[in-house]
Order: sequence, then C-alpha cells, then structure tokens
Amino acid sequence: MNEAQKTAAAARKAEALLGFYIHLACFGAVMLLLLGLNFTDPEWWVQWPFLGWGLGVVAHWWAVLGGGSEMIARWHSRKVYELKREM
Repeated sequence: MNEAQKTAAAARKAEALLGFYIHLACFGAVMLLLLGLNFTDPEWWVQWPFLGWGLGVVAHWWAVLGGGSEMIARWHSRKVYELKREM
C-alpha cells in the first residue's frame, strides 16, 4: 500500500468514525429528550425507542470500530471482482 492509498484509507476511516460519533451524539440527545417527555406520561414507554435505536447504534459501532469494517471491506472487494468478471 503506497502513501496515497494509506491517506485515502485513513480519510475513509476518519469519515466513518465521524459518522458514528454524530450518530451516538444524536442518540444520546434524543434519548434524553424522550426520557424527559416520558416523565410527564404515567406509562413507561421510553425503553422501546432506546432498545430499537440502541441496536442501530451498536450495529454502527460494530461496522466502524468492531470487526465489521474488515468484513465489509472483504465483501466489497469480492463484489468488485465479481462485477468486473461479469463485464
């Protein structure tokens, strides 16, 4: 991998991290707002959006910081190779 490729890969990784951090910050802000709203309601419902969106945040974390990024990169390489062969 040459220097230009390393720079491009690092830029992609930084963009992915930024996207995850923005997702996490939005999740935290909205969940705090929903928790505040839930205190005005006699029924407890805030756990459902927390669990649903929380699964999305965990999946995003796994794709960016966990083992998902390498798996996605391998899938992408295989798919490019397949599509190139079909042409």
